[in-house]
Amino acid sequence: MMKMLVHLILGLFVLKAAVAVPSRHARQVELDTYDSASYDIDLENLNLETQDIYDYSDILTIDEPQIEIGTLAPLVDSYLAPTASLEEGEELLQGPPFSASATSASATSAISEDSGDSGDSGDSGVSVDIEPDRGPTCLLCTCLGGSVYCDDLRLESVPPLPKETTHFYARYNRIKKINKSDFAQMNKLKKIDVTGNQISAIDEDALFGLPALEELVVRENNVAQLPALPASMVLIDASHNRLGRRGIQNEAFKDMHNLMYLYLTDNNIAHIPLPLPDSLRSLHLQNNNIQMMHEDTFCNMKDFNYIRNALEDIRLDANPINLSKTPQAYVCLPRVPVGNLV
Repeated sequence: MMKMLVHLILGLFVLKAAVAVPSRHARQVELDTYDSASYDIDLENLNLETQDIYDYSDILTIDEPQIEIGTLAPLVDSYLAPTASLEEGEELLQGPPFSASATSASATSAISEDSGDSGDSGDSGVSVDIEPDRGPTCLLCTCLGGSVYCDDLRLESVPPLPKETTHFYARYNRIKKINKSDFAQMNKLKKIDVTGNQISAIDEDALFGLPALEELVVRENNVAQLPALPASMVLIDASHNRLGRRGIQNEAFKDMHNLMYLYLTDNNIAHIPLPLPDSLRSLHLQNNNIQMMHEDTFCNMKDFNYIRNALEDIRLDANPINLSKTPQAYVCLPRVPVGNLV
């Protein structure tokens, strides 16, 4: 009897536990119902205002740095602009030396190669436009307006220039001479800069007939005789040449009433070239062989009221001259020359 009672109690306990555990099917139904309720959102009835979304941008802001945009510095004048040194020019240049006499032939060849032999001039993709009267030099050099730049091209002579040229630059080449024909009838030419060539001679009449010429720069050459120059000159720079005792003609600068800058540094010059025009502002004669100076070199000893206000920059340093021996020579000047005072 007792055994039967224990089995009955045990059976009730198992039945109760089985009823309490949900069925596997019921749990799946419950999960499916939960998933549907949680994720099936009615997007059409979703009542979200656009402004509510954009309001977050007012809360979450990022401080961005301010960027200032400036302008490039203007280009400096071509005369003061840095130029390649002789060593740099040798490294950058390749190919055989250029002779101006071969310019026309090489330019013609270049044009024929670009145009092609197919006869199709409209769709060739490459065209060479040469302005009238510009000449083949502008294929070799850079022509900008009236300026022609032929720097560092191993030129052995002055190339034929367009008649409208106003400024000519042929620095650091191998030019050995300036001929009379190089600048013939160049009535608009204002500046010639042939710094750093091998020029040893300039024809006497090569530059005198240029009515508009104002600046001549022949520094770092082997010039032994400065040619006659027009009265329109404003700047003459023949520094680092071989002018010596006889390289400057007598009264060479007398009629140049617009001359302001005269640079003759390192030429073994033995005297100051007189007379100097009243317009002169800067005179550089350092590192020469000037040994003496007269009291009327700069001043007028017959007129003690004469004052030369323009001449403010005189360089006589590195010359064998004692400036203290001629104190009366500077009474008309705004500044005492730079040089040996002992």
